[in-house]
Amino acid sequence: MSIEVKVPALGESVTTATVARWLKQEGESVAADEPLVELETDKVTVEVNAPQAGVLASIATKEGEEVAVGATLAFIEEGARDGVAEPPRRARPGVNPPPEPAGPVSRPASAAPAAPAAQAAPAAQPATAAAPNVPPLPAAAKLMAEHGLKPADLGAGAGKDGRITKGDVLAFLEKASAKPAAPAETRAPHAPRPLEEGEERVRMTRLRRTIAQRLKEAQNTAAMLTTFNEVDMSAVIELRNRYREAFEKKHEGVRLGFMSFFVRACCVALREFPAVNAEIDGDDVIYRNFVHMGIAVGGPNGLVVPVIRHAERKSFAEIEREIADFGRRAREGTLKLEELAGGTFSITNGGIYGSLMSTPILNPPQSAILGMHKIQERPVAIEGRIEIRPMMYLALTYDHRIIDGREAVSFLVRVKEGIEDPRRLLLDL
Repeated sequence: MSIEVKVPALGESVTTATVARWLKQEGESVAADEPLVELETDKVTVEVNAPQAGVLASIATKEGEEVAVGATLAFIEEGARDGVAEPPRRARPGVNPPPEPAGPVSRPASAAPAAPAAQAAPAAQPATAAAPNVPPLPAAAKLMAEHGLKPADLGAGAGKDGRITKGDVLAFLEKASAKPAAPAETRAPHAPRPLEEGEERVRMTRLRRTIAQRLKEAQNTAAMLTTFNEVDMSAVIELRNRYREAFEKKHEGVRLGFMSFFVRACCVALREFPAVNAEIDGDDVIYRNFVHMGIAVGGPNGLVVPVIRHAERKSFAEIEREIADFGRRAREGTLKLEELAGGTFSITNGGIYGSLMSTPILNPPQSAILGMHKIQERPVAIEGRIEIRPMMYLALTYDHRIIDGREAVSFLVRVKEGIEDPRRLLLDL
């Protein structure tokens, strides 16, 4: 019996993925739950496992192709014996789905029709003309009705069997509303320029393209402003040095770092200034009485921001344990999609790379982000005396549409006070 391997649900707001790498090839035997293929989404890389043991009879999508949720990736045939793969067999009639005019990508090679039918396929109706015979998805149909659109206006959609999705409608409306460029600005389509000696062209990963798109979206949408302050790290360093060994012994090797102090200081400050933890939703503002703290982590494919949920309830040890786990799994590429969604405020630490000062950029739809930087000894005036202290610059980038300057500056001052006197964090002051 032939079993379809389909693109699984990829998480909130993620509807498509790119086939990054096939881990098994046609004709190879596979075990149940064994990874078959890696899919690259906008956020993380997801492994798709075999639903049952058997032989990978055919691969329906090539590496680099974009696939929608529910699309067919491959077919597995029962019949692996003693771990030896049998050659892929041609699908039996009635087992695999019938040919679909708009979906040649989702049809495996073994499910192709006989040669005469295949030769007649080019003369069939074009894929874009087949879409009107396939009803749009409900959300897409509602949006089309609101704007007076017909399926024929959009052609084939990105959904399964060419069904029109809400994303197709939004893309069509956005394209239709775009103003044409002035004649003087009209340019020919960009063609890749010839490479010179010593140059190499590498296609951007899906994650990198998404990062670029979201950062540009933040610049175009939010009224971003950054305020700065500096914090004396002496008290935190002294406390950390005094109790680090006992802390790590009690909590089974969990290291006591600086991030837990900043997470706790931000949670205290966010409670006092809720607008910094809020979100703009159309003409409304959504306030929260909890903190889902995003922690920016560098991975091999780019920066990701996993979320510590209900950080305001967690101890220093719990925070440090989650951050260490996030960092490890970001390097391994095993973070889950749900761990990257739902953040309400973020912290990024450019200091681990040596940055002395920078202006972090917002992580939409969040309204603020705190940037930490390198700890560096500098001369500072203390009660009329010049002393050398370990200092760190802090930067708070915020959306001025929802957060006033007074709130932003006061928030950063509260964070500074909590770090310079950690007893305030322990006493919840």
